[in-house]
Amino acid sequence: MLPWRMAIVGLFCCCIKTGVTRCRTKALFPAVSRVTRGVTNVVNPTFHNSFNDAHLLFEILLAGVHFKASGDFSVQDAELASLLKTRNMEVICEELIPRKLSDIFRLISDLNNYIGHLHQDDFERTLLTLVYTTQQMVNSTDEHQRDVWAQSFVSLYKAIKQDLTGKN
Repeated sequence: MLPWRMAIVGLFCCCIKTGVTRCRTKALFPAVSRVTRGVTNVVNPTFHNSFNDAHLLFEILLAGVHFKASGDFSVQDAELASLLKTRNMEVICEELIPRKLSDIFRLISDLNNYIGHLHQDDFERTLLTLVYTTQQMVNSTDEHQRDVWAQSFVSLYKAIKQDLTGKN
């Protein structure tokens, strides 16, 4: 009888941990809950599902991406921009990643308090937020704004490095 109770307690703990992880994921990128409501399975708000997708992501980033002032995201290479997978990246970049400095600093704070390794989708969105902050830093004409964007870039870089290495 005791092993049965231990199995129930173990299962209960796993369920709690899974629920906490899901809540934590939603907290890092709150826009995910707004985008996925009412969206069919045709649009998947993640990009990376295989090793080939990682290569494609690298190729897209290497070819050049642009975040327009209007909020639109574009890939500079026409052939890469026409891919269906690029549409997923467009949804992520236009709807999920934070664009305002206050939201980016909230994400950085949440990342600093995050326990364990990031989930694949959170890592991907954090990386794309890093790309966005890099472009904002480079395009800033005001020195103070450039310094603030640079600070957010460094903080996101440290969070990604922490996740990859497990070290501070």
